[in-house]
Amino acid sequence: MKDQVDSLNASGIPATYLNSSLSELDYIQTIENIYHNIYKIIYVAPERFFSSNFIEMLEALDVSMIAVDEAHCVSQWGHDFRPSYREISLVISSLKKRPIVVCFTATATQIVKDDIIKLIKLNNPFTLTTGFDRKNLYFSVQTPKNKNKFLLDFLEKHKNQSGIIYCATRKTVDSLFEKLSKLDFSVSKYHGGMNENERTKSQDDFVYDRCEIMVATNAFGMGIDKSNVRYVLHYNMPKDLESYYQEAGRAGRDGDNSECVLLFSRADIVTNKFLIENSSNDESDSGKYDKLNEMIDYCNTSKCLRKYILEYFAETTSFDKCDYCSNCNSLIDTTDITIDSKKILSCIKRMKERFGAGLVADVLKGSNSAKVRSLGFDNLSTYGIMKDYSKDTIRDLISFLIAEDYIKSVRR
Repeated sequence: MKDQVDSLNASGIPATYLNSSLSELDYIQTIENIYHNIYKIIYVAPERFFSSNFIEMLEALDVSMIAVDEAHCVSQWGHDFRPSYREISLVISSLKKRPIVVCFTATATQIVKDDIIKLIKLNNPFTLTTGFDRKNLYFSVQTPKNKNKFLLDFLEKHKNQSGIIYCATRKTVDSLFEKLSKLDFSVSKYHGGMNENERTKSQDDFVYDRCEIMVATNAFGMGIDKSNVRYVLHYNMPKDLESYYQEAGRAGRDGDNSECVLLFSRADIVTNKFLIENSSNDESDSGKYDKLNEMIDYCNTSKCLRKYILEYFAETTSFDKCDYCSNCNSLIDTTDITIDSKKILSCIKRMKERFGAGLVADVLKGSNSAKVRSLGFDNLSTYGIMKDYSKDTIRDLISFLIAEDYIKSVRR
């Protein structure tokens, strides 16, 4: 909020915000200014929007428009569902005079668009989708054996450039920040466990080019409009494609070529499942797991990454290859896995299509585990037929077949 308000004020548009960062004196002065129509634009969080004091103030003002930013948050199918967004329509409906209502979001599938219209209760809305393709962004998925080594090599190649490194947890942010600081990289960090002054300083240092690298959780970035970010590197796989595309989209806002790199490992799947299972909001787990599976498929597909993203957002593409992503530009030789695929599909069929990739891999590998024996899977003809492969390789093959729609993963 502060960044956007500062930018508006610098452009000669009087604006303000109401949030917990204001001192009591500043808050009282801001409220008084609002009643005297000093501001053209007021920023407020949904949680404060439906407080009785704020509603009373709205009734006393001549509000011409209510703009709902990050409107995907209203939907349980959105990537950042917040129940407080559901209350916005109730407040608007309670006003004696209904203002114009507009909703904005950068990443919404059709189901989320429909939810925005229905749940915000827009009246005969005009809808505009400007397109999702960012042609200056190079998309890449990498599966390095050593993420830290890959990261250090990458940063050496991008010295004196501004970039963001996203991590799944605060612990990983702190760890990477310490490592990079000791190696004399110009780096800041940002996550919800830091106090407000620390976060503000880190954000300002990055936005105003006092440091080159920001290591952060997904708490960083909302409303940040820094034009010269040359790369966004995801150290961990995000939980869904909407989050990934929104975060990756913070690169290259000046139109110059920039990189969006995702470092994928199986440990990221475990971390995201843990985060889903310990989530505090009301969204059903099934929707979150569906989104996570889409994200996993993106990391495993051999198709054009740009095409995969655009089609996820229901944007029609006229190309099969963009020639500007790691899959289109891959120099890796392709391998015929027809026989391996037949073995996997045969094993799934013999296991009555009831079990997950982990157990299927155990059977193909010839595991002597108690579960395999208790279910009698050690007697199947497919038991041990891929014993010369590592379990990780078998899992990778299964993931590839899922991503290419040869296998459908269903959570029961």
